[in-house]
Amino acid sequence: MSINDFLTELRAHAEKPVRLLLPDGGWIPAHFHITEAGHVLKRFIDCGGTRRAQETCLLQTWVNDDVDHRLHADKLAVIFDQAGDVMPHHGLPVEIEYEDGVVAQFPVEGAEVIDGLLVFRCGWKHTDCLARGICLPGECCTLGSQCC
Repeated sequence: MSINDFLTELRAHAEKPVRLLLPDGGWIPAHFHITEAGHVLKRFIDCGGTRRAQETCLLQTWVNDDVDHRLHADKLAVIFDQAGDVMPHHGLPVEIEYEDGVVAQFPVEGAEVIDGLLVFRCGWKHTDCLARGICLPGECCTLGSQCC
């Protein structure tokens, strides 16, 4: 889900509390805070030698002991408004960062209203070989291959 799509949902349901549904069916606790709204640019080289870049909007969540805290959609929209020029454009995909033993990032895949709550559904991030044409199973990491 892009920032544009995310903001459309927030503004259409401004009065609703926001909840974040993890891909395993669990929830980020309802009293979470958004502590960062950031533009993340990752520049890298894949195992086939191709230079690549990947950009996202990362919303960092934080859960404290103030269990009465609730973030409503209108407040989260204001956080985006305050981000201003931090986001180079609103076509960036939105990801949620959450710590529960380890820090993990989850792409936001959709939104729906459930029982008066604006629920954003998160998906899984996966690793992948981006140079499959070069790095085929059995050939990767062998002497003389172009793959690492």
